[in-house]
Amino acid sequence: MATKVPQIAILGAGIFVKAQYLPRLFEIAHLFQLKAIWSRTQESATVAVGLARKRFPGVECKWGDSGLEEIIQDGSIEAVAVVLAGQNQVDISLKLLKAGKHVLQEKPAASGTSELETALSSYKSISADVPGQLIWSVAENYRFESGLKECKKLIAGIGKMMSVQVIIEGSMNSSNPYFSSNWRRNLTGGFIIDMGVHYIAGLRMLVGCEVVSVSAMTSHVDMTLPSPDNVSAVFHLENGCSGVFVMVVSSRSPKACGQRSFFLQKHTCTLWRVVGLNGTLQVERGFQGEHGYLVSFYGADGPKESTFFPFNGVTEELKAFINDVSENTLKKGSQFVAEPRLSFVEGARDVAVLEAMLESGARQGELVQVKKF
Repeated sequence: MATKVPQIAILGAGIFVKAQYLPRLFEIAHLFQLKAIWSRTQESATVAVGLARKRFPGVECKWGDSGLEEIIQDGSIEAVAVVLAGQNQVDISLKLLKAGKHVLQEKPAASGTSELETALSSYKSISADVPGQLIWSVAENYRFESGLKECKKLIAGIGKMMSVQVIIEGSMNSSNPYFSSNWRRNLTGGFIIDMGVHYIAGLRMLVGCEVVSVSAMTSHVDMTLPSPDNVSAVFHLENGCSGVFVMVVSSRSPKACGQRSFFLQKHTCTLWRVVGLNGTLQVERGFQGEHGYLVSFYGADGPKESTFFPFNGVTEELKAFINDVSENTLKKGSQFVAEPRLSFVEGARDVAVLEAMLESGARQGELVQVKKF
């Protein structure tokens, strides 16, 4: 007898849903049934549903307050992907959890640590009142990228860590489809938070420990972007090592790295580099115009190993969430263990590091302890 696949809904019909979620869900369509797509307006919901019906012909179109309520009350929908404006995601996620639905919420987990603390407290209260285990996941695709997963295997080979470098030169200009996104511009921390959680997730995954404190300087140089648009920070890890984090939201001609963005042909730079007693591990986004990660290990005799891994993080995170929903149904109760890379707490820790950097920058570089979750 065939195993029944879970029915899911998507809240949101914006750029990322149409450009990433739907194409990646098409790849794993055998694992679930897409029941509905919701948006605030009928127009945007209709466009997304039209795309989805190429692979999911029965998907329903929902919009407005009444459509949202229909999804919340639909007992056949087990799980919901929340891909909305960052300021609204936590409240809607909690409503869905209260209705007994599992939630995959897009990053960032929240706008700051205050909202994170309230959210986790509410989640705990809701979970105590419902049978079984409710899953609240944060979709951070960097934790599922094969290139960064490979680094976890190689990092021990560098020996004791001596220094860590994270360098990001973005291309958030008028050619980028997210440039005019109002919610990103109005989010506390702006693009630094929205983009930065990816790079902090990669950092934490690579070094295998937490950031405990930061000292940062921030600035606002490009007036077409929300403040701040530049961060230069020194961070301290719980293993005793320190490192630097430099992020430029929009650089006009970054040529240090060879990454090309999903949507643009302009070069951007994303680099993680960990120096140890026995070698250096480096991860760079993009290689010869290809989308992915180039992972290089440098030993005493020069490059020891260099491998390219195409992007696959969005597909893998979606697959992991759907698998969690299915496993939770099969195993029930205490036997089920959710994928830790998807946990809301992991997303909270990413935001906490960036908030500490922004706070330090506002205090002219004062040392700030990172909030623990």
